[in-house]
Amino acid sequence: MAVKTGYKQTEVGKIPEDWKDAQLGPHVVIKSGDSPSLQKFDSNGIPYFKVDQLNLGEKFIKESPYRVRSSKRVPKGSIIFPKRGASILLNKVRILSEDSFFDTNLMSLTVDETIDSEYLFYALKHLELWRIADTTSIPQINNKHITPLVVPLPPTKAEQEAIAEALSDADALIESLEQLIAKKRQIKQGAMQQLLTGKKRLPGFSGEWTEQSLYGKVRLQVGFPFSSAGFSESASGFRLIRNRDLKSVEQKLYYAGEYSENFIVRKGDLLVGMDGEFLLKLWDAEDSLLNQRVGRIHNGREVDRGYLYYALRKPMEKLESTISGTTVKHLSHKDVENLEIFLPQLHEQTAIAETLSDMDEEIVALEAKLSKARQLKQGMMQELLTGKTRLVAPASNG
Repeated sequence: MAVKTGYKQTEVGKIPEDWKDAQLGPHVVIKSGDSPSLQKFDSNGIPYFKVDQLNLGEKFIKESPYRVRSSKRVPKGSIIFPKRGASILLNKVRILSEDSFFDTNLMSLTVDETIDSEYLFYALKHLELWRIADTTSIPQINNKHITPLVVPLPPTKAEQEAIAEALSDADALIESLEQLIAKKRQIKQGAMQQLLTGKKRLPGFSGEWTEQSLYGKVRLQVGFPFSSAGFSESASGFRLIRNRDLKSVEQKLYYAGEYSENFIVRKGDLLVGMDGEFLLKLWDAEDSLLNQRVGRIHNGREVDRGYLYYALRKPMEKLESTISGTTVKHLSHKDVENLEIFLPQLHEQTAIAETLSDMDEEIVALEAKLSKARQLKQGMMQELLTGKTRLVAPASNG
């Protein structure tokens, strides 16, 4: 494939002609850490990091439960990442917010004046360091992997900084959405605790609540053991609902054999996993078939299905923790029908379910925005870190 005018083919792919495909060795100081047994721990010292502390930030890290008084230190702005073990595969690259040190499972890169550390942070995240690691036994990254590592390098720090700033803005949007989602989930959790116990009432409702058994008010239908001879991953026949589909939809399975109408699941039906995790789900997809190990909870006239979906979560979690099982826990008709929940009048149940459903819909909408923001950032990294899109005009040769 021809290379576009103004670009060149390099070891790291096509980049602008005025960019370098630079080996890191001449531009960084590489350091590995020391064992905790060699450290003098002191609350007034500098932060000392272990691999677990990389989880304390997505980009910059400064907080650590460990502090040491040490003559060895790595300066603020250095890049740090795992050099040994499975953590390499998780692409945990971080930037130090202050002078720090670390243990033997970590490595740092301190850049020279030609490289912006935040630009290199994004470049390394994009390259994914696990790709250069030794993986014959325990994954490892050593100096021999870093020194010859080639990264695309814009000609000026100004362009590097512009790229880093744009990606940092994308990170800030992602972080703000993550925080908002966490806050909304917390609010919803509090609302569930209040509304499902009668501690807080919605406007217009009053009267005492009673905790009632579900016996006679609900019925558990168990899924059918459809023959695997009719299974297919192609979209022919009815989709099958398996236990795993209550948590996520990674791969759909279909059934093209004979079935009874009694096992067709429709939108809005309340399902529960009967093996392992007793997960609840209001079915929100196409008409499907209720497979074995999945149950459908039929509600009577005095119980709102949406209310039941929210009210059963805590009891199901408690039930899951108390049922004994040598390998896989199993849910029975008796387990479900003997559960007790607070049960207000039907119209109040419906109002509570609608309130909590509105909160769920808001969270789902925010999660969709978050997913889109993450995809946008990935696209930005591909464009900006290869020079396909330039934020700083290249210098004129004329």
